[in-house]
Amino acid sequence: MTIPAQSDGATLTKDAAPGETLLKVTGLKKHFPIRKGLLQRQVGAVRAVDGLDFEVKAGETLGVVGESGCGKSTMGRLITRLLEPTEGTVEFEGKDITHLGVSGMRPLRRDVQMIFQDPYSSLNPRHTIGTIVGAPFRLQGVTPEGGIKKEVQRLLSVVGLNPEHYNRYPHEFSGGQRQRIGIARALALNPKLVVADEPVSALDVSIQAQVVNLLDDLQQELGLTYVIIAHDLSVVRHVSDRIAVMYLGKIVELADRDSLYRAPMHPYTKALMSAVPIPDPKRKNAKSERILLKGDVPSPISPPSGCRFHTRCWKATEICRTTEPQLVELKPGQRVACHHPENFEDQAPQDTVLLSDAKEAAKLVADEVLAESAETSAAVAAEVEAEAEAEASGAPDATEEPSEASDHSEDSEDSEDAEAPSAEETPASAGEESAEVTAEETPSGEPSGESDSEEPAEEAPSDEPDGEAPSKEPAPDKPAAADRQESTDK
Repeated sequence: MTIPAQSDGATLTKDAAPGETLLKVTGLKKHFPIRKGLLQRQVGAVRAVDGLDFEVKAGETLGVVGESGCGKSTMGRLITRLLEPTEGTVEFEGKDITHLGVSGMRPLRRDVQMIFQDPYSSLNPRHTIGTIVGAPFRLQGVTPEGGIKKEVQRLLSVVGLNPEHYNRYPHEFSGGQRQRIGIARALALNPKLVVADEPVSALDVSIQAQVVNLLDDLQQELGLTYVIIAHDLSVVRHVSDRIAVMYLGKIVELADRDSLYRAPMHPYTKALMSAVPIPDPKRKNAKSERILLKGDVPSPISPPSGCRFHTRCWKATEICRTTEPQLVELKPGQRVACHHPENFEDQAPQDTVLLSDAKEAAKLVADEVLAESAETSAAVAAEVEAEAEAEASGAPDATEEPSEASDHSEDSEDSEDAEAPSAEETPASAGEESAEVTAEETPSGEPSGESDSEEPAEEAPSDEPDGEAPSKEPAPDKPAAADRQESTDK
């Protein structure tokens, strides 16, 4: 794959080496004013983005997930400077680009590109595909090798389109094909940072894998850096190195991919992970413990005080309503904004009184999920303590074995939890329960011979077919069969 030639002249900034900070966002806010009346006076504001702090390293992929309306797309437009921030700073390769004008941002557009969410409105219906994809070359004054037409046709073939579509118009393509055209336009000038807003949402499932693999290949060949905004948690897990979880204009958790999916620490992240289906045929009959959040996302016009998730959280206490948690690093590489994080000791252990909203939200969460969360928290805390003790003793080799053992133990616990519901529903267990019921209902004053004859009846359900009584069982045990049927129905 050839790289388009660059125009003569000095570059805007020096290239960032892999691992160095390419993009740094500090206190980023965007409030859209609400105006009413004849004089159009401002009576409020929509807090779409209300304080973001994160960094993106060169060559990595940062995934951003969250419910609709949490500010993900607005954040992407602020990073690419398509919107003017209300507060905060955006630094690209060490240069502050927060308030650069049109002329100042024009040379920077070569390094920062965006793939828009709506492929229908992002393409000009009056221009042909060749004109749309070739526009970045003409605007930046770049002349690729072989001419613009040849380079545009090569880009169309790279994204899976026919080069003969050069003279067609956008209305002649489907939604997935239009999204590919947008990807080709974004990659035309070999940018350093690409902000992809739902890049595969409009594509078929079979095409999603092709586009995702295409983005991975281009990242390795050209050294691209991605900020991918998506709703599909499986896609985000596949392509991202780190993941940021947003809720109502703020980042509630920021961690690497493996840590986030193995042991999420924020309750909102745990609820999102519970909605991800597990593609395992062995668990098709197992009941997945889905955490249902109460109510809808609050309005960004007047967000709740304190922690913004406390109105839907089953662990919310009084401090969650009064004090806003800060995004702090509780584990290496995992930052969380929560007073009572999952899989970790509470930051406010003295506050144990649940709010009324939390009590109602806890009713929607199964007791098995809460028990599993407590077991996972204890296991992770023990693992952290073991690693700390191993580091203190100066034995680096011993730190790897406990972690692997804990991973195997967690996998075994997950498999046991998945098989537990099916085991409880088997007829054998129902027969054992009915046998225990008949044994309890037998009068204590009966002769010992009758009690001895009932012992084979307890072992019969495991050896003989369901619903058949053993041959040695006396006739008066017919009511016991009715009790067995009642317990099985229950």
